[in-house]
Amino acid sequence: MSIRPLLSVAFLALTFGVAPLIAGEVIPGPIDAAVVRVIDGDTFVAEAHVWPGQRITVSVRIRGVDAPEMRSRCGLEKAAARNARDELEALIGGTVVHIRNVSGDKYFGRVLADVATAQGVPVAESLLEQALAAAYDGGQRVSYCG
Repeated sequence: MSIRPLLSVAFLALTFGVAPLIAGEVIPGPIDAAVVRVIDGDTFVAEAHVWPGQRITVSVRIRGVDAPEMRSRCGLEKAAARNARDELEALIGGTVVHIRNVSGDKYFGRVLADVATAQGVPVAESLLEQALAAAYDGGQRVSYCG
């Protein structure tokens, strides 16, 4: 086995002051986090206060949904993506959210989590009810343009 992956993990732990999530590890929460900015219809950047004097800023992907892609070549999907982002911004932008069941995501630097508003409204359910996103379990994503 190469030492390079181990050095990468050690670098991350030393750089960010936290150990990266181990595959399959889930942190049950709840963790309160301030929404720093909404990236798209299913991802946002949050700042979580994890220990006294320790805050971490991380991208959070909302579990259970897949919103249209902002970088799509399809004009209809791009428009739907902007709408989903704007509605997510209206729902959680600049607020504190409750994050639960935090796990690693398939993309480096992002976590996957169940997210609820400060009032307890499940964000994924809200996006699905408004038809801003499709249900998603990690498999192949739904095409918005056929």
